[in-house]
Amino acid sequence: MKQIKAIQIIGTQRSGSNLLRVMLNQIQEIDAPHPPHILQRFYPLLAKYGDLDDELSFINLIDDVCKLIEKNPVPWEGFKLDREIIQQQCSSNTLHEIFRVIYHLKAMHSNASFWCCKSMSNINYVESIEASGIKPFYIHLYRDGRDVALSFKKAIVGPKHIYHIAKKWKEEQELCIQLKINIDKGRFISICYEDLIKNPEHILKQLCAFLKIPFSNTMLNYYKSDESIKTALSGKMWANISQPILKNNYNKFLEEMDTVDLSLFENIAGNTLIKLNYKLYSNGDYKSISKEDMEAYHVENELLKQKSLLNADKEDLSKKSSQLQLLKDIENRIIVKAVQ
Repeated sequence: MKQIKAIQIIGTQRSGSNLLRVMLNQIQEIDAPHPPHILQRFYPLLAKYGDLDDELSFINLIDDVCKLIEKNPVPWEGFKLDREIIQQQCSSNTLHEIFRVIYHLKAMHSNASFWCCKSMSNINYVESIEASGIKPFYIHLYRDGRDVALSFKKAIVGPKHIYHIAKKWKEEQELCIQLKINIDKGRFISICYEDLIKNPEHILKQLCAFLKIPFSNTMLNYYKSDESIKTALSGKMWANISQPILKNNYNKFLEEMDTVDLSLFENIAGNTLIKLNYKLYSNGDYKSISKEDMEAYHVENELLKQKSLLNADKEDLSKKSSQLQLLKDIENRIIVKAVQ
């Protein structure tokens, strides 16, 4: 049987991970579908399924994970999720095994040598991913956190207040930096988003050498692919995927971020910015953050998130609604029911 290896992209959303995903998906060796965020979404819901050693509970979880994928805003076209085969292929009754088997089967369907998951937040589940035996190659894709913050403010997902965005970015980047120290060097590579967009061919050749697969110029023509066009049509926040690289898409915070937000971001995440070789721009005279400040930031963050949803494109919201409704229905379950 063909050996299929795993790739996990880690870091913080809004860092160019969809760009990298569609680049990787261009070559035959890698299958990189748009992620339904299986671990992030189902880990908090596992209690709703009871004891997964009970086959009916496990079948129920498999069915719900498959439904989530089937409702993904960017469809996994041409790949049928066969619940029975997924159950048969799982070597243990765990969420991680469902995650692994589904990506594995998808890669087999595409005749690929690697499956690639770009759920950046899986950095929060690395310990359990490693314990499950998946042992992926990790690609740490990082971008200047201040530009990440600007992107989050415009997106329909994620936190909106600079305090919350800075904390999220710092925590996730520090987890990646720590993983780099602790993991086998042959399974970890860091890629700077700004380097990727300035010199994509050089960076992609480095990445291919790391994975021991041949580089192909088709990776640079990602924006012409069906996957890129399909992704761009599935949501405004992915619209740039069907365009050539925006080589000047960095340091936007220098013009668009006000001095208060810049100082607050660097107050919280300045040390992490320095670790990743980014320059600080505020004067370093940081204001201490009180408990009252944090409470006010929280209130403002919730208001900004509500405002973001009110102003969001209705079609984009509609494409995400069926997944959100599924997760809400699971949250509201009281009794574990078997699949009929």
